[in-house]
Amino acid sequence: MIDVTVGICAYNEESIIEQCIRSILSQHNNVANVKEIIVVLSGCTDNTEAIVKNLQNETEKIKLIVQPEREGKNSAINAYLDAKTCDIAVMLNADNVFGTPDSLDKLVEPLATDPKVGITGGRPVPTNDYKDKIGYAVNMMWLMHHSVAMIYPKIGELIAFRDIGTRLRTDLQSDEDTIRMKLEEAGYVCKYVPESIVRNRGPETEEDFIKQRVRVNVGECTMKKLYDYDIPTWNTWYLFKSMVRNFFSLGFHPLKMLYTARLERRCRRIAMKHVANGGDSMSVWDRVDSTKKL
Repeated sequence: MIDVTVGICAYNEESIIEQCIRSILSQHNNVANVKEIIVVLSGCTDNTEAIVKNLQNETEKIKLIVQPEREGKNSAINAYLDAKTCDIAVMLNADNVFGTPDSLDKLVEPLATDPKVGITGGRPVPTNDYKDKIGYAVNMMWLMHHSVAMIYPKIGELIAFRDIGTRLRTDLQSDEDTIRMKLEEAGYVCKYVPESIVRNRGPETEEDFIKQRVRVNVGECTMKKLYDYDIPTWNTWYLFKSMVRNFFSLGFHPLKMLYTARLERRCRRIAMKHVANGGDSMSVWDRVDSTKKL
């Protein structure tokens, strides 16, 4: 077995943080030994801290770092990386849970068996019902993410990686892509692990969908602008192949698929204009409240 530290960065996650942590503790570990779980709380004003402290009474594995002010996710990630004691770091979003009992083992196994692998990513699967327009858009976006990742690994939501000393710029929001870029520069490769399932909740309103997708696209546009780093989900050919592959995955709904494509295109245009005009990189972003449940 290989020792790993699981990190969770949270801001006002009282509705989901216990489920997240318990999903880690309930993993069946034959490959990954969870030596510690480090929870970084940034400027929380709800009961998240009290919930985590209560869970600390059940296990000594849980360690708590409290940032009095909200400094952004990258600052919280840096605090987690500086505090961990394992060479292999796992990052799980506070509003996500492991989808299967062996998801963590599946995620870590390539790092344990292949020294060339520097970072792995799991497969996010949303809990949204795909029968309404926004639920369909959420499910289609993650299906396309999965299809693209099968062609060219694209990771997010759940990752494991070798810590080679990379620390993140706190004026930016890109975290997984920056860590991956630095590992690739060091000669490592990225591996997508679709068997490692993480469950999340996508936005439930068009307003929340746009808010979330603009923020994600701003981060990816910024990576391209600063580092000329290409994100595979911006590759037109990959997207076309993914769309064709998933045309019937959620049933025959061409109008909903067109709605999803137009919505994402709108979000990308907003993000591209934002970055081109020198807007901030959204290192501290507004909560998308409708995603804070499973």
